[in-house]
Amino acid sequence: MTKRKTLTHDIIVQSIVNALKPLDYVHAFYEGGAAAFNRVDEWSDIDLYLVVDDEKVEETFQAVEKALKSLSPIKRKLRTPQLPWPGISQTFYKLENASEYLLIDLAVLRLSAPEKFLQPEIHGNVVILFSKNDKVKPAPFDEEAFSKKLQGRLEMMQARFEMFNNFVQKEINRGNYLEAIEWYHAFTLAMLVEALRIKHSPIHYDFRMRYIHYELPLKTIKKLEYLYFIRDAKDLQEKYHKATVWFQETMSKINPNKRA
Repeated sequence: MTKRKTLTHDIIVQSIVNALKPLDYVHAFYEGGAAAFNRVDEWSDIDLYLVVDDEKVEETFQAVEKALKSLSPIKRKLRTPQLPWPGISQTFYKLENASEYLLIDLAVLRLSAPEKFLQPEIHGNVVILFSKNDKVKPAPFDEEAFSKKLQGRLEMMQARFEMFNNFVQKEINRGNYLEAIEWYHAFTLAMLVEALRIKHSPIHYDFRMRYIHYELPLKTIKKLEYLYFIRDAKDLQEKYHKATVWFQETMSKINPNKRA
């Protein structure tokens, strides 16, 4: 007889709160992701952040795992390699007695880590589960620095597109359609998506497909879906041309000083 998946988001989060809040080396605990954008649904995972004393990262993971095991066996655990941001460690958990979709994405942040994922302009309004002091707070958003960064990215995008976009056509000419499709998706369409994000929602220009259905116009989403689905070699050739033209048109209309 199959065991019912009884654990809910609230039960899991509250269990971690109860276990971690009394620990003096844990400074703050908050939830981001879908919760920060008020988009939680039955398929949402749980994006959690713990800020702790620098030397207590491993001890924190052990405390969290003890709390999770009090609720359910841990079905699967995955510790990620070092993230691009210094001072941040990440582990994913799946619980035996929770929905397959109720994945726990836990980031443990050293107190000294410069990035805390708290800026509402980028990360939404995170749900503060507890914060014991004022050591953990968002840094002011630097509009000028962001604008310069975006301008630099636009220049790089244009240069890379002019340099490498014809790799798709090269592989089509050779009859290497699998390689052509790979380049088309990984380069042409990826660059187009980034350009469209900069045009419509530049604050998340580097989020790739994340939140794209919420931040781009429906007409744009439908047009992208059309370009992503390939029927055959002829269809690839036609859509590659259309995606190339759309990228160039989009780039010509971008105002890097605009922030949605």
